[in-house]
Amino acid sequence: MSIILKKNSSQWVLLLAVFIIATCGLIYELVAGTLASYLLGDSVTQFSIIIGVYLFSMGIGSYLSRFFNHYLIEWFIRVELLVGLVGGFSAALLFLVFPLAVSFQPILYAIVSVTGILVGIEIPLLLRILKDKVEFKELVSRVFTYDYIGALLASLIFPLLFVPYLGLIRTSLFFGLLNIGVGLYLCHYFSAEIRNVNRIRMGGIVILIAQIAAFIFSGNIMSFSETLAFNDQVVYSTSTPYQRIVITKNRRDLRLYLNNNLQFSSADEYRYHEALVHPAMMAANNPKNVLILGGGDGLAAREILKYNSVKSIQLVDLDPVMTKLFSTQKILSEINHHALTNSKVTVTNADAFVWLKENKKKFDCVIIDFPDPSGFSVGKLYTTAFYRLLKTAMTTNAVAVIQSTSPYVAPKSFWCVSETLKASGFNAVAYHNYVPSFGEWGYVMAMNSVSYQIPDTFNIEKRYISQAVMQQMLQFPEDMKAHEPLEINKLNNQALVTYFEQEWGKYLEQ
Repeated sequence: MSIILKKNSSQWVLLLAVFIIATCGLIYELVAGTLASYLLGDSVTQFSIIIGVYLFSMGIGSYLSRFFNHYLIEWFIRVELLVGLVGGFSAALLFLVFPLAVSFQPILYAIVSVTGILVGIEIPLLLRILKDKVEFKELVSRVFTYDYIGALLASLIFPLLFVPYLGLIRTSLFFGLLNIGVGLYLCHYFSAEIRNVNRIRMGGIVILIAQIAAFIFSGNIMSFSETLAFNDQVVYSTSTPYQRIVITKNRRDLRLYLNNNLQFSSADEYRYHEALVHPAMMAANNPKNVLILGGGDGLAAREILKYNSVKSIQLVDLDPVMTKLFSTQKILSEINHHALTNSKVTVTNADAFVWLKENKKKFDCVIIDFPDPSGFSVGKLYTTAFYRLLKTAMTTNAVAVIQSTSPYVAPKSFWCVSETLKASGFNAVAYHNYVPSFGEWGYVMAMNSVSYQIPDTFNIEKRYISQAVMQQMLQFPEDMKAHEPLEINKLNNQALVTYFEQEWGKYLEQ
């Protein structure tokens, strides 16, 4: 009887190990994909490549498992401890390596591959360990049931709990600790079947202690990594389900970075935001209801509030952490003149595409300040489908304006936005200005009227824009023009993302 109970007990212990392995394995994959999208951009491409590399590596691991012929439980425990070591430290290592490595992607894919191979070895080993304990058809169904349930759990808890509350480094370390814990428990449970059990146990304990220490000091690890990545002092950083937010400060200015891309410098952001907001607001002729899509820093709202005609501003930004940060932190809210807490401003945290589909209100002016179209998730917000939705939210004489990347660095990308607006039924008016932090930057106004008249004067508090400046901004030299036919950016082709990657990729390689 005791032998039967031991046999039943051991199979449930091993099936629980399957569940934890599946959960941890998918978490490491999600951590790598999220980290790559933070650091390299284009989340769709990064996740696609990492999923492919991970699954391929699991296949290699499954093949290699055939060479383990003896002491299977011992080898399984060794592999489990290695998974905890590599997967647990993966995020910390990648964040530290990113600012130092000449080529980051090979290191990223190498870590993903090693993790995938190790996880790929484990499941076949478990099947072979359990084959004498469980009937074959029950064995296969149970193992894969626990495997898939673990994967489902990982996919739910990763974005909802772990990224918002622990961040990527602590998340990978937490699940590394789970792997190590499983390895140590199995080492104890099957100690009679393991050679050198004390040596394996001691190795697991050393890794466990190292990961606990890294978990405790993960904030210091992240701070050190960002010190290497940014020239200025990092005064704030956090990871959200949508992006990595970093704020740096020096004697001259304060800078905001989203996923390592500069969003503004407090020294010259007024040039960008005055050029973004005031041409459209003046063309809209005393707008009362204004919509801002993006612009969670509140700087566009600050400029709009200079107009006495404005009765309400609806701001829609995806990330609640962003809008809360620029509403509550004194040093940041002072830059936007407390715009996000102004009684005229309503802040909604939602996907702009979804929000526009559900919106029933009409607006006199729309300011669109999305990030550059570096990936398909943002590229959809520059498509004909989005602009046709935008049209339904605009009054007859309304004017919209879209920040449209650099016409100097990426002329195809810039003019693709203009052509896409025309294909969506708008009259498009392109212009550009120089922002020292960015270089030449471009914008496109979208309106129903057939022409744009430069106002005689800009009757608002300003530091940069004027009639003369606006005349210059409407002129494009030859090196800022696209000299070939361009595709229209549609949901089913995302041509703009391709243009953007090609042009900015070449520029950053120089």
